[in-house]
Amino acid sequence: MNRLFLKAFLSVVFVSICAIPAQATVIEVDRIVAIVNSEAVTSSQLRDRVIRIRQNLKKQGQEEQIPPMNVFERQILEQLIIERVQLQQAREISLKVDDGMVERAINLIAANNGLTLDQLREAIARDGISWNTFREEVRLEMTLTRLRETEVDNKATVSDAEVDNFIRNHPETLSGTEYRVAHILLRVPQNMNEAQMSALQARAEKVLLRLNDGEDFTQVAADNSDAPDKVQGGELGWRSREQLPGFYADVASGLKLGEISPPLRSGMGLHIIKLLDKREQNSADKQTIEQTHVRHILVKLSKLLSDSDAQARLYALRERIANGADFAELAKANSADLSAARGGDIGWVNPGDTVPEFEKAMNALVPNQVSEPVRSPFGWHLIQVLERRKQNMGDEHRRNTARTILRQRKIAEAYEDWLRQLRDSAYVEYKLENTDE
Repeated sequence: MNRLFLKAFLSVVFVSICAIPAQATVIEVDRIVAIVNSEAVTSSQLRDRVIRIRQNLKKQGQEEQIPPMNVFERQILEQLIIERVQLQQAREISLKVDDGMVERAINLIAANNGLTLDQLREAIARDGISWNTFREEVRLEMTLTRLRETEVDNKATVSDAEVDNFIRNHPETLSGTEYRVAHILLRVPQNMNEAQMSALQARAEKVLLRLNDGEDFTQVAADNSDAPDKVQGGELGWRSREQLPGFYADVASGLKLGEISPPLRSGMGLHIIKLLDKREQNSADKQTIEQTHVRHILVKLSKLLSDSDAQARLYALRERIANGADFAELAKANSADLSAARGGDIGWVNPGDTVPEFEKAMNALVPNQVSEPVRSPFGWHLIQVLERRKQNMGDEHRRNTARTILRQRKIAEAYEDWLRQLRDSAYVEYKLENTDE
C-alpha cells in the first residue's frame, strides 16, 4: 500500500464508539476525557484511536516502542483535540465534503494502489475496519486538507521584490542538489518559562537517546513529534536546498547520509533533523519545461449553490460541448473566472502555476480533450488543454522556481503558526485521569 492509502488509516480521528460486551451486570459508561470549546471528546473515541495505533505498531513489530500508557493516551488525546478544533473551524466557514466527493476520493485511492473497489473493500475488511468507518476517515482527511488550502495555502503570496532578493542571495537556486530529510519538532508553548524550557530540552535529549540507540526514526517521530507530518514519520520528501524550511537547509548540507543532528532551537521549538538521502539533478534539464495552453470554465460555490449543484451544472455544460457547443462561448456565459471574457483561455501555464487539483487534471488530458468536473479550492472547473510545448525558460524559469520555493516556505511556516493559534484560541478542559494538564 502506498502512503496515500496508509494516511487514510493513520491521520484521522476515529469517531465510532466501540461496543463492549457486557460481563454479568457490569456496563462500561462512556465518559468525557476533554471538552473542546462546546464539544466533548469521549473515552470511547480516545480508546478507539489508541487501539488502532497500537494495532498498527504491532503489525510493524514495534510494540515495544509505545510509551507508557498514560503518556501515550495524552499524546493521542492532543491529536484528537487539534483535529476537533479544525473540524469546528471548517463548520464555521461552511466547508463540507459531500458523499460524492468521498466516493471519488475512494475510487482514486483504489486506483493509486492498483486495486478495484471490491479489492479495496476486502483489504479494508482484512484490517478489521468497517467500510463506513473508512469512508468517514477519508471524509475527515479531505476536510482537513481543504481547510488548510482555504485558510493558509490560498493566502500565501510572493512579491517580485521577494523573488529578486531571493535570487540575489541564493545564486545556487538551480544548482541541482536535492535532499531527502526527516525531522522531529518539539513545539515551544506560548510564554514558556525557564522550567518549561528545561523540561522541553530534557524531552529532546530522551528522543535523541532513543535515536542514537538505533530506534527507527519514523516511529520515534510518530511517537514524539508535534509537527503535522508526524504521521509520515516526519519525512519531508525530496527538496532542493532552498525548498527546505528555515535553517534546515544549512543543517542538511552539513550532515552525512543517515546522520542525525543534535536538538536545534528555533522560534517554533526544538528540531531534530536526519538526512535520509542526497542527489544531484541536471540543472540544465530543469530549464526546459513543458508548458500547457489551457482554458477552463469555473463555477464558484455560494450559499445558494452547493457542491453537487455546481458539479451538475458543469456536467450539463460538458454534455453540450460533446454535442458541438463552443467551449469559448460557454465560458463567456458561465465562467466566474476573469478569463471568461477570453473564452476561459488562461494562456500558457508552467508546472506549479495552478493549484494541485487543477494541474493534476490538466496533465491527464490530451490536446482538445475536456475534463470531468474538477474540484479545487476555488470551486468546480471544466478544463480543456489546447496544446503543449517544450520551452527553455532560462531566467524566467529561475524566477518561477524561486517564487515556488518562497511560496512553499511561506505556506509551511504559516500553517504551523495557524495551527498553533487555532489550538491556543480554543477552550480546552482536560478530564483524562492521570494527566498533569
